Amino acid sequence: MLKKIIKGSKKYSKSDSTVKDLGSRPPGSGNFVSDPSPNVVVNHASRPGQGAPNTNSSSSAVPFPPPMTTVEPLPLLRDAPVSERQYLFLRKLQICCFQFDFVDALKSAREKEIKRQTLLELVDYTQSGSSKITEICQEEMIKMVGINIFRPLPPASHENTGQAVSDPEEEEHYLDPSWPHLQIVYELLLRYVVSSDTDTKVAKKYVDHSFVLKLLDLFDSEDIREREFLKTILHRIYGKFMVHRPFIRKAINNIFYRFIYETERHSGIGELLEILGSIINGFAVPMKEEHKLFLVRALIPLHKPKPFAMYHQQLSYCIIQFVEKDYKLADTVIRGLLKYWPLTNCQKEVLFVGELEEVLEATQCAEFQRCTVPLFRQIARCLNSLHFQVAERALFLWNNEHIVSLISLNRQVILPIIFEALERNTRSHWNQAVHGLTLNVRKMFMGMDPELFDECQREFAGKEARAQEVEEQREMTWKKLADVAAERG
Repeated sequence: MLKKIIKGSKKYSKSDSTVKDLGSRPPGSGNFVSDPSPNVVVNHASRPGQGAPNTNSSSSAVPFPPPMTTVEPLPLLRDAPVSERQYLFLRKLQICCFQFDFVDALKSAREKEIKRQTLLELVDYTQSGSSKITEICQEEMIKMVGINIFRPLPPASHENTGQAVSDPEEEEHYLDPSWPHLQIVYELLLRYVVSSDTDTKVAKKYVDHSFVLKLLDLFDSEDIREREFLKTILHRIYGKFMVHRPFIRKAINNIFYRFIYETERHSGIGELLEILGSIINGFAVPMKEEHKLFLVRALIPLHKPKPFAMYHQQLSYCIIQFVEKDYKLADTVIRGLLKYWPLTNCQKEVLFVGELEEVLEATQCAEFQRCTVPLFRQIARCLNSLHFQVAERALFLWNNEHIVSLISLNRQVILPIIFEALERNTRSHWNQAVHGLTLNVRKMFMGMDPELFDECQREFAGKEARAQEVEEQREMTWKKLADVAAERG
């Protein structure tokens, strides 16, 4: 009995080596070849073990096409017999693996057009679902996609000129000359990922961690059209391949860390934040600790880099999602904003005040009370800003009913902090709009609590009187020194 079991295991191991050899075939090779180094095999968690049987019998029945040396048109897939479609599909993939110089539009024009038409046919074939794509075809298709899109990106504009990153709305967008072909490759990948015929258990062997990491690297492309496609594809991969979700979040984290603490230069931060906004929206409540750490360690520090305006809208949306899902995070977010509050960049300060208003709108009274003092010290500084847009934006906070209700409940603490700033604005601010808004806020506080307002006014008058006495004493001291100097001179 034991001998029979041993014999059976030997037979199985023999067939197992055949399966392993079929899976280790290099791209573009001819007939199936055995792996010359079978010991160097890494079984990833997303791949079946060595003992997995080959369920795809059709892939072993069809020979692999020999390598192509020239680009020639092939018959259409829809016109080919069903038995020959896999072989023809693989040949068409080989055509799409040819690389061309797209800077020179006239060079290899015929071959480029054949490749373009072939890519369009593959997109239609994948999208139609008329015939299920076999596993071997899926593997070769992902290899073809990688050959086309995974490439060294051209130097960024700031690398060529040495200038700082400019406002994206002012500069001309870079357009990749190879985009007409790249777009179709991306479309093919997208159709493959979203197709209901795509089995994630099979697809994750080829759309693996390495593939996802290379996709994320492409987000640094300066071509906004490419980044838009990448955003859609990565979002679909995140939704379909649950096994990749923690890895994708961690990889995006690492991109943010490098951007914040090393380079402060990356073209795709806004697109990555857009994906994260959708991901955060789907977080279960109560949120995991790792998600809260992501907020503290990555999202809040993203307020620090100089190109903040390029991705402010997407970042603000992500931050608000966290506060709306867990109101207790409001204090953490507000203190984070205060930590990175700009000192010399007025346009950035206007954006901060706008984001602060959105956060306060989702803040409850208990969290508001925890950060009231540092928050309104900063708002007082904004009220007295000589840049009228900063002062005006800060005064607009009193147009929000929810924020006014929070201020009213905590007026005993808030009014003494900002009273001096309001008084200085009414007396000496150069901008008429700021002057008028300040008067409205003063009237609002007078209506809330006349006694508190009068008390603050008395304290401010006393403080001014003391300051005047100190100033007069200083002038007298200097006058005495001048007199003594004149007598000795």
